[in-house]
Amino acid sequence: MSRTKPNIGVTGPDKGGAAAWWFTRLAIFLQGGRAIRIQPKTGIPSVEIHGLIVGGGADINPRRYGGSVVDELFENDQPVSDIRQFFIRLATVAFFPIIYLVRKLFSTRAHKINDHRDKLELDLLDHALDKGIPVLGICRGAQLLNIYFGGTLYDDIRAFYSEIPKINSVWPKKKVEIQEPSKLHEILNYDQGWVNALHHQAVDKLGDDLKVVAREQNGIVQAIEHASNKFVLGVQWHPEYMPQVPSQRRLFRALVEEAVYLVNSK
Repeated sequence: MSRTKPNIGVTGPDKGGAAAWWFTRLAIFLQGGRAIRIQPKTGIPSVEIHGLIVGGGADINPRRYGGSVVDELFENDQPVSDIRQFFIRLATVAFFPIIYLVRKLFSTRAHKINDHRDKLELDLLDHALDKGIPVLGICRGAQLLNIYFGGTLYDDIRAFYSEIPKINSVWPKKKVEIQEPSKLHEILNYDQGWVNALHHQAVDKLGDDLKVVAREQNGIVQAIEHASNKFVLGVQWHPEYMPQVPSQRRLFRALVEEAVYLVNSK
């Protein structure tokens, strides 16, 4: 990859987002990028942005989409059994105490709606899509991508788990099915994988020109991407909290590489 160090904008809340910021910053640094923190209080940065990560956080204002509640699709979770997952678990044991502690120390449960953040991120998406800047949405960021393109969200996905436990963990304990062909499959290079889960909302009606590229076993959408834009991808999980998983690091590498290409093509 070129030695060009692209600027990757990373959005987050004014309060409670320090852990996600530091882990995302590390993930970008390891792939040769420079993370630029973007918060409602600071607004759009003055430096040029070559890639955009729309991060996780509080709920998006439901007035922007009109929510609904999940009331169908029940299946059993699949047990963790394959050897690949065994080695991932071993690595996770080493990283988990650090990740868990940092999240506890620097994250807050601030679920208040922030219209300023919603607007800031939607404006950033306008700019990114107009300039062909690669975009990765993480958790809330994936949901915002869907809303941006005219989709809606389930307000609360607890009904999906009325017969089975709902996973809420930074550990990669949830099995997802990756669709092929897709940009996500090209990056992760597998059909099934294990991810973490820290969300209580999910994609309902799909936005225009978006396609579902990953689901969990009970049908909940776990990843979306744009059908015609080169790199507009949203994942419902948090890859920044899985530095021990090579495939999750590849998400950041792909974004940085696309940003480098954008810089060098000017």
